[in-house]
Formats: sequence, C-alpha cells, structure tokens
Amino acid sequence: MVAATPLDAVPIVARGTTLEVCGVSHHYTLRGEPLPVLDGIDFRAEPGEFVALLGPSGCGKSTLLRLVAGLDHPTQGRILANSAMIERPDPSRIVVFQAPTLYPWRNVWSNVAVGLEARGLLKSHRRRVDDALKLVGLENFAKALPHQLSGGMAQRAALARALVNEPSLLILDEPLGQLDSLTRLQMQGELVTLWQRAGFTALLVTHDVEEALFIATRVLVLSERAARIKADIRVELSYPRHRGDGRLTALRHRVLELLGLDATW
Repeated sequence: MVAATPLDAVPIVARGTTLEVCGVSHHYTLRGEPLPVLDGIDFRAEPGEFVALLGPSGCGKSTLLRLVAGLDHPTQGRILANSAMIERPDPSRIVVFQAPTLYPWRNVWSNVAVGLEARGLLKSHRRRVDDALKLVGLENFAKALPHQLSGGMAQRAALARALVNEPSLLILDEPLGQLDSLTRLQMQGELVTLWQRAGFTALLVTHDVEEALFIATRVLVLSERAARIKADIRVELSYPRHRGDGRLTALRHRVLELLGLDATW
C-alpha cells in the first residue's frame, strides 16, 4: 500500500460548511402510495465537524445524503449550507460513493481532474490535481490506469477527485465498504488525516459502529424507517484514537444497545 503524505506536505485550503438539517421528512411514491423514509430529522453540524450516521439497513441514511447533496428535495423541512437553502448540487458539496467509479480509459491524473475540467477550470488550476494526488499518496501513480490500482488506491483516487474541488462539505456514502478489512483499517486513519488537513465538514454513512466511533466527532444513531434520530453521541476523544481504548469500547456498547444488537456483543 502507498503511505499517505505527511500533514504539512501539501497546501490545501482549510474551510468547512455549517450544515443545518431542519425538520426534514421525506417519502417516495411506491405503486401510488407514499413510502415514508425520513421523519423529522433535525441536526446542525458546525464547520469542520465530522458527523457519522449509523442505523439499520434501509432506514434512509443514503436518502439523507442525497438530500444534503442537493440531488433530491425533501418532502418537508429545509437543509441549509452556510445559511443558504440547498436546492441543487454544488462543487462545494462533493459525494464520495462506496465504489470509486473511476473512468477506466482515463489515467489517475485525468480522473482526478474531471471536476475541474467540467467546470472549465483545469487550465488555471492544474496544480490542484498534483496537490490532491500528493495528499492521498498517489503522486507516483498519476499515469496509472484504474485497473492497475489496488482497491485502496482506487478509493484514494476517488477521494483526490473530491478534494481537488476544495469542498467545504464532503459527503461520504460508505466509501470504505468494498475494501478488505486490513485496507479498510488503514484507510480509516488516512481519512481522518485528510479531514484534519483540509478542514472540511464531513457527513459519513457507515454500517460499521467501530469505524464511526474511530473517525467521527459525533455519531447520529437513526431508528428503523421512517428514520428518526434516536441519539446524538459526541465522541470527545482526541486524535489519534486507539482501537483498544476502553472509552471507545464503552461507546461501542452504547451504540449497539441503541441499535438493538448489544445482546450479541
């Protein structure tokens, strides 16, 4: 695996969005009938916070991410970024999905440059691509094609593609879910490093309780669909965190209890 670049090696703009989710409910229409997905979601993320969403499969976590990204509009309620209503996608809010979705015919450098190219900014901001690749430790793989990368390296490239736009809000939909267990553990630490270096606000969906507690400053535990917030847990532990820390173990038990899984722990 490629080691991440030290925190002080690459200049990246430090900034974060204030995210406000105010009374958001949402439903889909299935065979002419409403299917409730979210029920009165309320929370505020301060600039630079890392918020993780945990909940049962199908409870509406990814739907909430789509609403925050501006890919859909809530049935009820408001979502604001820096006090402005979110009504459409914006380069300041970037989504990183579970699959890296790299273009197989483009090399790593060209994949990372896609966003800037689409916005007509590549000529004046080429340095951003090089900086993003250095930040994720892929500067020596700029000319490699996606099929030549390991799973972890491909996900690093996807993160670089997001970071090149200097987002103030990074929206992460299980970005490590397809990685093997050892690579996933390494990437968790690297994701924390990227967040600390760049200063963005982050919203992460994961099914891994330990991952959420290891990475995030706050964990929102959601109920079954239609999702409500059952608990807002602040993880008041300094970084770097250690997986054997008894305080993390206690928090893990609390979250599993909220999810109804403590009997198996």
